[in-house]
Amino acid sequence: MGTINNSAPLDSGMERIFNGNRQWVERKREEDPEFFERRAKGQSPKYLYIGCSDSRVPANEISGTEPGEMFVHRNIANMVVHTDVNLLSVLQYAVEVLKVKHVIVVGHYGCGGVAAAMSDKQFGLIDNWLTNIKDVIRIHEEELHAIEDEEQRLRRLVELNVVEQVINLSKTSIIQNAMKDPEPPQLHGLVYDLREGILRDLHVQTKLIKRYEHIYGMQ
Repeated sequence: MGTINNSAPLDSGMERIFNGNRQWVERKREEDPEFFERRAKGQSPKYLYIGCSDSRVPANEISGTEPGEMFVHRNIANMVVHTDVNLLSVLQYAVEVLKVKHVIVVGHYGCGGVAAAMSDKQFGLIDNWLTNIKDVIRIHEEELHAIEDEEQRLRRLVELNVVEQVINLSKTSIIQNAMKDPEPPQLHGLVYDLREGILRDLHVQTKLIKRYEHIYGMQ
């Protein structure tokens, strides 16, 4: 069985990571000497962030939150898929154990996953995941078809995908059960603009979710 040589020189890419980590630790300790000690005691975040894995959309940075304030799940195109055990496990832990107050789905303009779903090309294994976005296209086909400009059509699909994922959230048994609490978590749909760095609230209306309560609601 092989052994790990801790004295082996790091490649330039990993050296940057470790140097960056040390510099970040130094900055944090200068700003707040007890920063790490407090966070080591546990977490009590108010937010669950469900976002895209895109490297240009870091959850804490774009929201201005510190470590410990936001529980995070990321996947291709910020999807809420009811067969995704990873997502459901994160959601259940955040809602039932951490008692988060807000569950936020965050999409972003220029999303490669959404663009791939809109195309007619094959990409391999990910095609099975993109089918969930194609379902959003099917539901809103008439509206999307009416948008002639391709970039604007893609931007609108990004927004519609966020709306549908918030609705998917509301259909999970986890959220359905949480809604029975006196103070259930609030659901939100946001879009991040890469060019401006601004988060936009899509104002996903509660009535939009309640429209399907007779089908998805649980006693």
